[in-house]
Amino acid sequence: MKNTFNNGLSRRSFLAAAGAAAGVAAVPAWAAPSLPLRQFDLDAGPGATHLVDSDGAKTKVWSYNGRVPGPEIRIRQGERLRVAVRNGLTEETTVHWHGLRVPHAMDGVPHLTQKPIAPGETFVYEFDAPDAGTYWYHPHQRSFEQVGRGLYGPLIIEETNPPQVDHDVTWVLDDWRLLKDAQISEDFGNRHDMSHAGRIGNTVTVNGRITDIFEARAGERIRLRLINAANARIFGLEFEGHTPWVIAYDGQPVDPHQVTGRLDIGPAMRIDLILDLTGDPGDAFAVRDTFYSRLKYRLLNVVYGPKRLREKPMREVAALPDNTMPEPDLASAERHHIAFGGGMMGGMSMAKMGGREVGMMEMMRNGKAWTVNGVAATGHVMDPILTLARNRSYILALDNQTAWHHPIHLHGHSFRVISRNGEPTRHKEWQDTVLMAPREQVEIAFIADNPGGWMFHCHILEHQAGGMMGVIQVT
Repeated sequence: MKNTFNNGLSRRSFLAAAGAAAGVAAVPAWAAPSLPLRQFDLDAGPGATHLVDSDGAKTKVWSYNGRVPGPEIRIRQGERLRVAVRNGLTEETTVHWHGLRVPHAMDGVPHLTQKPIAPGETFVYEFDAPDAGTYWYHPHQRSFEQVGRGLYGPLIIEETNPPQVDHDVTWVLDDWRLLKDAQISEDFGNRHDMSHAGRIGNTVTVNGRITDIFEARAGERIRLRLINAANARIFGLEFEGHTPWVIAYDGQPVDPHQVTGRLDIGPAMRIDLILDLTGDPGDAFAVRDTFYSRLKYRLLNVVYGPKRLREKPMREVAALPDNTMPEPDLASAERHHIAFGGGMMGGMSMAKMGGREVGMMEMMRNGKAWTVNGVAATGHVMDPILTLARNRSYILALDNQTAWHHPIHLHGHSFRVISRNGEPTRHKEWQDTVLMAPREQVEIAFIADNPGGWMFHCHILEHQAGGMMGVIQVT
């Protein structure tokens, strides 16, 4: 069993060595003595599943424990989690615990935080879960293909005092690019996807299946956890006949508020809803995805059974208890500007790649199309775009200078979204992945309290592979 790695201290590998040491030696301020240890095993490997039709052809996938999505890992806030990951693939892999503020050495980024797990080897991830919420896990090694073939699963951290609901339901949303024989198209990482909107599939699944109905009971209240595991698809959901309450973004509590229109959820993002099923027995209401004007479709129908659970709705929706993030001091916060560039119709002529200036055509020939502060990433280990002092407050002014959407994800931290295009946000929501529209400017604020070198990248996985990735170092 392999659980450590050793790098030389060249300039290129310094961040990896320093980050791993930080993960062991430095304990984040929010860490606390844990409750009992919870242990799980994940076996990554090839398999097959019925994505399309339970009576039809199986689709060849990569999966954890033979399932797509992988098994739901569910523990309580404050417990310690230990997961032994065995690599049954023919290539290296890792596991990243998306949204969790884990120690640096447990973050699952190849070469930056750990040596990738070689075929046939096992790596043990172990960390406390300080924050309740909805999270997920997936590889960070060649993620544009490994995630695209089915390697992901939900990770639920339950509150010590969860809201009163009748059912706690998880929908893992994904799309697949399938051929007529129900097999996955092999055109991963092609130049068009990389320089445009990413790998948008032609088949959408909920929890690994094309789902026609969601069975409901009149008067029921459910907590619906939405997880977008797609490579690139942005879901814009409309709940016909219902008005859901949003209670959390990316696992973090927000003042409960109702959504009467479309609910947008970008790749890697999560939204927790309270859904009161106010229809009558026998009713059916559609949940539609209307984000892309030319790709609108019905995701599923909410179908009411013949019995009624209760006559009157449950009491008003209460806010979830706060998590453990320290509140940034906006008055004293240090500001930094981060520009995202590139892509088709981006107007970019020159960029840095591999330490030298190159033109857009040379970038494209080398499989790159995007930049962060004018630099196209060529691997996970790189010079930091920012070096931040630990336990200080920061505001990052994110500037999307491209013609495309980008869900921007910061590892190891959550942040408040404080403004969009100069206008203060209504809810100042905590997130770890913020969806930026074309040409949009977004300000985020946080305290850099987790030491190490942390990935900061677009979670449209083809954009990340195409260069939209950087490292923020917390010293």
